[in-house]
Amino acid sequence: MQNYALIWTSPTGTPRASAVAYDKPSADERMAELKDAGCMDIEIVEVAPGELPAPRG
Repeated sequence: MQNYALIWTSPTGTPRASAVAYDKPSADERMAELKDAGCMDIEIVEVAPGELPAPRG
């Protein structure tokens, strides 16, 4: 199973990254939630099991 995480910029300009990994449908759902919350530069990235991305910047 492939794992995914998200990186984004909060509405206040703070770089953020997922604290958990998702399957693809859940990552897509989380991306929609972040868009609705006004977040910017949202990206879904593939991650290896046990890995999480670092925030940009």
